[in-house]
Amino acid sequence: MITPKITKVEVLDNYELLLYFETGEKKVYDMKKNFKYECFKKLKNMELFRTVRPAGITIEWETGEDINPDDLYLNSRLEK
Repeated sequence: MITPKITKVEVLDNYELLLYFETGEKKVYDMKKNFKYECFKKLKNMELFRTVRPAGITIEWETGEDINPDDLYLNSRLEK
């Protein structure tokens, strides 16, 4: 499987992200599970969390954090 490119990302309530894929799919990714890892803990700061942007097949924050693209695509729920 080739992971589709993310064209847009929106910050939702409760540390969730709405991901728009080039396939036309919209999926919601819950970021809270990642806060157990040291490298993501600073993203609990909502001001910093809101700096997320698309970066090809993944997303990234202004401080350099990114997420495995397969995790984003496979572990998100479809937005209805």
